[in-house]
Amino acid sequence: MDLLEKLFFISFLILGAAIDGAQSNTMVTGTVFCDQCKDGQRSLFDYPISGIKVTIACANSNGQVTMSREETTNLFGNYAMKLDGTPDLGGCYAQVSGIGQGSTGCNAAAGPAQNLRFLFRFFDMEMYTVDPLLAQPAQPMSFCPRSANPVPAPETPTGSPPPFRLPPIPGLPPLPPLPPLPSLPPLPPLPTLPPMPSLPFLNASACPHESWTMPEYKCYWRAVNPDTKVAVAFGLLAARRYGTDMTLWQGLQGRGEPYRTLLREGTTAFLNSYNSLQFPYNAIGVIQRMNWALMGSSRNVLLTALRFRRANSGYGQLSCKFTPCK
Repeated sequence: MDLLEKLFFISFLILGAAIDGAQSNTMVTGTVFCDQCKDGQRSLFDYPISGIKVTIACANSNGQVTMSREETTNLFGNYAMKLDGTPDLGGCYAQVSGIGQGSTGCNAAAGPAQNLRFLFRFFDMEMYTVDPLLAQPAQPMSFCPRSANPVPAPETPTGSPPPFRLPPIPGLPPLPPLPPLPSLPPLPPLPTLPPMPSLPFLNASACPHESWTMPEYKCYWRAVNPDTKVAVAFGLLAARRYGTDMTLWQGLQGRGEPYRTLLREGTTAFLNSYNSLQFPYNAIGVIQRMNWALMGSSRNVLLTALRFRRANSGYGQLSCKFTPCK
Protein backbone atom coordinates (compact mmCIF):
# COMPACT_ATOMS: atom_id res chain seq x y z
CA MET A 1 0.00 0.00 0.00
CA ASP A 2 1.58 3.30 -1.07
CA LEU A 3 1.56 6.58 0.89
CA LEU A 4 -1.47 8.08 -0.94
CA GLU A 5 -3.62 5.02 -0.22
CA LYS A 6 -2.54 5.04 3.47
CA LEU A 7 -3.51 8.74 3.85
CA PHE A 8 -6.88 8.13 2.17
CA PHE A 9 -7.58 5.15 4.50
CA ILE A 10 -6.64 7.12 7.65
CA SER A 11 -8.87 10.07 6.52
CA PHE A 12 -11.79 7.70 5.94
CA LEU A 13 -11.38 6.26 9.48
CA ILE A 14 -11.29 9.76 11.01
CA LEU A 15 -14.41 10.83 9.04
CA GLY A 16 -16.28 7.70 10.09
CA ALA A 17 -15.40 8.24 13.74
CA ALA A 18 -16.52 11.88 13.54
CA ILE A 19 -19.85 10.93 11.97
CA ASP A 20 -20.39 8.13 14.47
CA GLY A 21 -19.76 10.51 17.36
CA ALA A 22 -21.88 13.37 16.03
CA GLN A 23 -25.20 14.02 17.69
CA SER A 24 -28.24 13.57 15.42
CA ASN A 25 -30.64 16.51 14.93
CA THR A 26 -33.54 17.74 12.78
CA MET A 27 -33.89 21.14 11.07
CA VAL A 28 -37.20 22.83 10.06
CA THR A 29 -37.10 26.00 7.88
CA GLY A 30 -39.66 28.29 6.23
CA THR A 31 -40.64 31.89 5.41
CA VAL A 32 -43.51 34.20 6.44
CA PHE A 33 -44.95 36.74 3.98
CA CYS A 34 -47.20 39.75 4.56
CA ASP A 35 -50.42 39.13 2.59
CA GLN A 36 -51.15 42.79 1.80
CA CYS A 37 -54.24 42.06 -0.32
CA LYS A 38 -55.74 39.52 2.13
CA ASP A 39 -56.42 37.07 -0.70
CA GLY A 40 -54.97 34.08 1.19
CA GLN A 41 -52.25 33.33 -1.38
CA ARG A 42 -48.83 34.54 -2.52
CA SER A 43 -49.01 37.44 -5.02
CA LEU A 44 -46.87 40.13 -6.55
CA PHE A 45 -47.63 42.56 -3.70
CA ASP A 46 -46.53 40.27 -0.82
CA TYR A 47 -43.12 40.60 0.90
CA PRO A 48 -41.20 38.68 3.63
CA ILE A 49 -41.89 40.04 7.08
CA SER A 50 -39.70 39.95 10.18
CA GLY A 51 -40.64 39.66 13.88
CA ILE A 52 -43.44 37.13 13.32
CA LYS A 53 -43.73 34.24 15.79
CA VAL A 54 -44.15 30.80 14.18
CA THR A 55 -45.21 27.72 16.14
CA ILE A 56 -44.55 24.13 15.08
CA ALA A 57 -46.88 21.63 16.71
CA CYS A 58 -47.29 17.86 16.48
CA ALA A 59 -50.48 16.01 17.43
CA ASN A 60 -51.27 12.37 18.00
CA SER A 61 -54.16 10.35 16.56
CA ASN A 62 -56.52 11.80 19.20
CA GLY A 63 -55.71 15.40 18.22
CA GLN A 64 -53.72 16.12 21.40
CA VAL A 65 -50.57 18.22 20.93
CA THR A 66 -47.53 16.16 21.87
CA MET A 67 -44.79 18.63 20.94
CA SER A 68 -44.66 22.39 20.33
CA ARG A 69 -41.80 24.74 19.46
CA GLU A 70 -41.83 28.49 18.69
CA GLU A 71 -39.43 30.66 16.70
CA THR A 72 -39.39 34.29 15.40
CA THR A 73 -38.63 35.28 11.78
CA ASN A 74 -35.41 37.15 11.06
CA LEU A 75 -34.88 40.29 8.96
CA PHE A 76 -35.55 38.33 5.74
CA GLY A 77 -38.76 36.70 6.99
CA ASN A 78 -37.05 33.29 7.47
CA TYR A 79 -37.18 31.04 10.53
CA ALA A 80 -35.26 27.87 11.43
CA MET A 81 -35.89 25.44 14.28
CA LYS A 82 -33.38 22.83 15.42
CA LEU A 83 -34.67 19.74 17.18
CA ASP A 84 -32.57 17.16 18.96
CA GLY A 85 -32.65 13.69 17.52
CA THR A 86 -34.66 12.62 14.46
CA PRO A 87 -38.32 12.55 15.53
CA ASP A 88 -41.04 11.68 13.01
CA LEU A 89 -42.56 15.05 11.99
CA GLY A 90 -44.92 13.65 9.35
CA GLY A 91 -48.06 14.73 11.26
CA CYS A 92 -46.73 18.14 12.35
CA TYR A 93 -47.73 21.58 11.09
CA ALA A 94 -46.55 25.19 11.31
CA GLN A 95 -48.65 28.35 11.76
CA VAL A 96 -48.29 32.05 12.58
CA SER A 97 -48.93 32.29 16.33
CA GLY A 98 -48.18 35.88 17.26
CA ILE A 99 -46.50 39.18 16.51
CA GLY A 100 -43.04 39.90 17.82
CA GLN A 101 -41.11 43.13 18.03
CA GLY A 102 -40.56 45.11 14.85
CA SER A 103 -43.56 43.83 12.86
CA THR A 104 -46.09 46.58 12.13
CA GLY A 105 -49.01 46.91 9.74
CA CYS A 106 -49.39 43.18 9.06
CA ASN A 107 -50.37 41.83 12.48
CA ALA A 108 -54.16 41.61 12.41
CA ALA A 109 -54.69 38.02 11.27
CA ALA A 110 -52.82 34.87 10.30
CA GLY A 111 -53.14 32.71 7.25
CA PRO A 112 -53.80 28.96 7.24
CA ALA A 113 -51.38 26.47 8.80
CA GLN A 114 -49.04 24.43 6.58
CA ASN A 115 -47.83 20.85 6.97
CA LEU A 116 -44.14 20.01 7.28
CA ARG A 117 -42.59 18.41 4.17
CA PHE A 118 -39.60 16.05 4.44
CA LEU A 119 -36.68 17.08 2.17
CA PHE A 120 -33.77 14.70 2.76
CA ARG A 121 -31.78 12.70 5.33
CA PHE A 122 -27.98 12.87 5.47
CA PHE A 123 -26.40 10.44 7.94
CA ASP A 124 -28.18 11.35 11.24
CA MET A 125 -29.49 14.76 10.13
CA GLU A 126 -32.98 15.31 8.69
CA MET A 127 -34.28 18.39 6.87
CA TYR A 128 -37.94 19.55 6.72
CA THR A 129 -39.42 22.58 4.98
CA VAL A 130 -42.74 24.42 5.24
CA ASP A 131 -44.71 26.13 2.48
CA PRO A 132 -44.90 29.96 2.88
CA LEU A 133 -46.97 31.15 5.85
CA LEU A 134 -49.06 34.35 5.63
CA ALA A 135 -49.66 37.22 8.05
CA GLN A 136 -52.44 39.66 7.09
CA PRO A 137 -53.25 43.32 7.80
CA ALA A 138 -56.63 44.56 9.05
CA GLN A 139 -57.70 45.81 5.57
CA PRO A 140 -56.32 45.21 2.07
CA MET A 141 -54.04 47.91 0.74
CA SER A 142 -55.49 50.52 -1.63
CA PHE A 143 -53.24 49.45 -4.52
CA CYS A 144 -54.53 45.86 -4.53
CA PRO A 145 -56.63 44.76 -7.55
CA ARG A 146 -60.39 44.80 -7.20
CA SER A 147 -60.63 41.04 -7.53
CA ALA A 148 -58.86 40.73 -4.15
CA ASN A 149 -61.55 42.87 -2.46
CA PRO A 150 -64.74 42.32 -4.45
CA VAL A 151 -67.55 44.85 -4.13
CA PRO A 152 -71.03 43.32 -3.63
CA ALA A 153 -73.31 43.65 -6.63
CA PRO A 154 -76.09 46.23 -6.29
CA GLU A 155 -79.50 44.88 -5.49
CA THR A 156 -81.94 44.78 -8.36
CA PRO A 157 -85.50 46.03 -7.77
CA THR A 158 -88.07 43.30 -7.47
CA GLY A 159 -90.64 44.96 -9.70
CA SER A 160 -89.90 45.35 -13.42
CA PRO A 161 -91.24 48.25 -15.52
CA PRO A 162 -94.04 47.49 -17.97
CA PRO A 163 -92.87 46.55 -21.46
CA PHE A 164 -92.70 49.37 -24.01
CA ARG A 165 -95.04 48.96 -26.96
CA LEU A 166 -95.08 50.93 -30.20
CA PRO A 167 -98.38 52.38 -31.38
CA PRO A 168 -99.96 50.56 -34.34
CA ILE A 169 -98.85 51.71 -37.79
CA PRO A 170 -101.69 52.93 -40.03
CA GLY A 171 -102.32 50.87 -43.15
CA LEU A 172 -100.64 52.07 -46.36
CA PRO A 173 -102.74 52.70 -49.50
CA PRO A 174 -102.46 50.05 -52.22
CA LEU A 175 -100.01 50.76 -55.05
CA PRO A 176 -101.39 51.29 -58.57
CA PRO A 177 -100.80 48.42 -61.01
CA LEU A 178 -97.71 48.69 -63.17
CA PRO A 179 -98.13 49.11 -66.94
CA PRO A 180 -97.22 46.07 -69.07
CA LEU A 181 -93.71 46.01 -70.47
CA PRO A 182 -93.37 46.50 -74.24
CA SER A 183 -92.48 43.40 -76.21
CA LEU A 184 -88.93 43.25 -77.49
CA PRO A 185 -88.26 42.81 -81.22
CA PRO A 186 -87.04 39.37 -82.28
CA LEU A 187 -83.29 38.94 -82.48
CA PRO A 188 -81.81 38.50 -85.93
CA PRO A 189 -80.48 35.03 -86.72
CA LEU A 190 -76.79 34.51 -86.09
CA PRO A 191 -74.62 34.16 -89.20
CA THR A 192 -73.28 30.72 -89.94
CA LEU A 193 -69.63 30.24 -89.14
CA PRO A 194 -67.29 29.19 -91.92
CA PRO A 195 -65.98 25.63 -91.68
CA MET A 196 -62.82 25.25 -89.66
CA PRO A 197 -59.79 24.61 -91.83
CA SER A 198 -58.22 21.23 -91.37
CA LEU A 199 -54.91 21.15 -89.58
CA PRO A 200 -52.20 19.73 -91.81
CA PHE A 201 -50.40 18.17 -88.84
CA LEU A 202 -53.39 15.92 -88.12
CA ASN A 203 -53.77 14.63 -91.68
CA ALA A 204 -52.21 11.26 -92.43
CA SER A 205 -49.65 12.01 -95.15
CA ALA A 206 -46.49 10.42 -96.51
CA CYS A 207 -44.62 12.05 -99.40
CA PRO A 208 -41.65 10.65 -101.41
CA HIS A 209 -38.40 12.54 -101.86
CA GLU A 210 -39.43 13.77 -105.34
CA SER A 211 -42.30 15.80 -103.77
CA TRP A 212 -39.96 17.47 -101.24
CA THR A 213 -37.70 18.74 -104.03
CA MET A 214 -40.50 20.48 -105.99
CA PRO A 215 -40.45 24.29 -105.64
CA GLU A 216 -44.27 24.55 -105.20
CA TYR A 217 -44.08 22.48 -101.99
CA LYS A 218 -41.26 24.35 -100.22
CA CYS A 219 -43.77 25.85 -97.75
CA TYR A 220 -44.08 22.39 -96.14
CA TRP A 221 -40.49 22.48 -94.88
CA ARG A 222 -40.92 22.90 -91.08
CA ALA A 223 -38.35 23.05 -88.28
CA VAL A 224 -35.57 22.86 -90.88
CA ASN A 225 -34.99 24.46 -94.29
CA PRO A 226 -33.27 23.22 -97.45
CA ASP A 227 -29.99 24.87 -96.40
CA THR A 228 -29.81 23.11 -93.00
CA LYS A 229 -26.61 21.05 -92.72
CA VAL A 230 -26.87 17.27 -92.56
CA ALA A 231 -24.44 17.33 -89.60
CA VAL A 232 -26.77 19.69 -87.70
CA ALA A 233 -29.88 17.57 -88.34
CA PHE A 234 -28.43 14.06 -87.77
CA GLY A 235 -25.40 14.59 -85.52
CA LEU A 236 -21.72 13.68 -85.30
CA LEU A 237 -21.86 10.29 -87.06
CA ALA A 238 -23.56 11.86 -90.07
CA ALA A 239 -20.93 14.62 -90.11
CA ARG A 240 -18.13 12.01 -90.24
CA ARG A 241 -19.82 10.14 -93.11
CA TYR A 242 -21.20 13.03 -95.24
CA GLY A 243 -19.03 15.95 -94.15
CA THR A 244 -20.01 19.22 -92.53
CA ASP A 245 -20.92 21.15 -95.71
CA MET A 246 -23.66 18.92 -97.21
CA THR A 247 -27.21 20.33 -96.88
CA LEU A 248 -30.51 18.48 -96.59
CA TRP A 249 -31.45 19.68 -100.10
CA GLN A 250 -28.31 18.02 -101.46
CA GLY A 251 -29.04 14.91 -99.41
CA LEU A 252 -32.38 14.50 -101.21
CA GLN A 253 -30.52 14.17 -104.53
CA GLY A 254 -28.42 11.16 -103.51
CA ARG A 255 -28.67 7.84 -105.35
CA GLY A 256 -26.59 4.90 -106.66
CA GLU A 257 -24.68 4.27 -103.40
CA PRO A 258 -26.01 2.71 -100.13
CA TYR A 259 -25.01 5.58 -97.83
CA ARG A 260 -26.34 8.25 -100.23
CA THR A 261 -29.59 6.29 -100.55
CA LEU A 262 -29.83 6.10 -96.74
CA LEU A 263 -29.33 9.87 -96.49
CA ARG A 264 -31.99 10.56 -99.15
CA GLU A 265 -34.66 8.35 -97.56
CA GLY A 266 -33.70 9.36 -94.00
CA THR A 267 -33.99 13.06 -94.87
CA THR A 268 -37.38 12.42 -96.51
CA ALA A 269 -38.62 10.53 -93.41
CA PHE A 270 -37.29 13.36 -91.20
CA LEU A 271 -39.33 15.94 -93.19
CA ASN A 272 -42.46 13.73 -93.20
CA SER A 273 -42.27 13.31 -89.39
CA TYR A 274 -42.55 17.07 -88.93
CA ASN A 275 -45.37 17.37 -91.49
CA SER A 276 -47.78 14.69 -90.13
CA LEU A 277 -48.38 13.39 -86.63
CA GLN A 278 -49.58 10.09 -88.08
CA PHE A 279 -46.31 9.35 -89.89
CA PRO A 280 -44.89 5.99 -88.66
CA TYR A 281 -41.67 7.60 -87.30
CA ASN A 282 -41.25 10.72 -85.23
CA ALA A 283 -38.23 13.01 -85.66
CA ILE A 284 -36.25 11.48 -82.76
CA GLY A 285 -36.91 7.97 -84.06
CA VAL A 286 -35.63 8.90 -87.54
CA ILE A 287 -32.38 10.36 -86.09
CA GLN A 288 -31.81 7.29 -83.88
CA ARG A 289 -32.28 4.82 -86.74
CA MET A 290 -29.98 6.88 -88.99
CA ASN A 291 -27.19 6.72 -86.39
CA TRP A 292 -27.73 2.99 -85.72
CA ALA A 293 -27.39 2.30 -89.46
CA LEU A 294 -24.25 4.45 -89.74
CA MET A 295 -22.64 2.46 -86.92
CA GLY A 296 -23.53 -0.88 -88.52
CA SER A 297 -22.68 -2.77 -91.68
CA SER A 298 -23.60 -1.99 -95.29
CA ARG A 299 -26.44 -4.48 -95.00
CA ASN A 300 -27.89 -2.51 -92.05
CA VAL A 301 -27.59 0.66 -94.14
CA LEU A 302 -29.60 -0.85 -97.01
CA LEU A 303 -32.25 -2.33 -94.67
CA THR A 304 -32.76 0.99 -92.88
CA ALA A 305 -32.97 2.85 -96.22
CA LEU A 306 -35.59 0.33 -97.41
CA ARG A 307 -37.70 0.78 -94.23
CA PHE A 308 -37.58 4.57 -94.63
CA ARG A 309 -38.58 4.28 -98.31
CA ARG A 310 -41.60 2.10 -97.48
CA ALA A 311 -42.73 4.57 -94.80
CA ASN A 312 -42.24 7.51 -97.22
CA SER A 313 -44.48 5.76 -99.74
CA GLY A 314 -47.23 5.26 -97.13
CA TYR A 315 -46.95 1.47 -97.27
CA GLY A 316 -49.27 1.61 -100.27
CA GLN A 317 -52.14 2.93 -98.08
CA LEU A 318 -51.37 6.64 -97.51
CA SER A 319 -50.92 9.32 -100.13
CA CYS A 320 -49.14 12.65 -100.18
CA LYS A 321 -51.51 15.46 -99.09
CA PHE A 322 -49.43 18.31 -100.52
CA THR A 323 -51.20 21.21 -102.21
CA PRO A 324 -49.28 23.92 -104.08
CA CYS A 325 -48.11 26.75 -101.83
CA LYS A 326 -49.63 30.20 -102.39
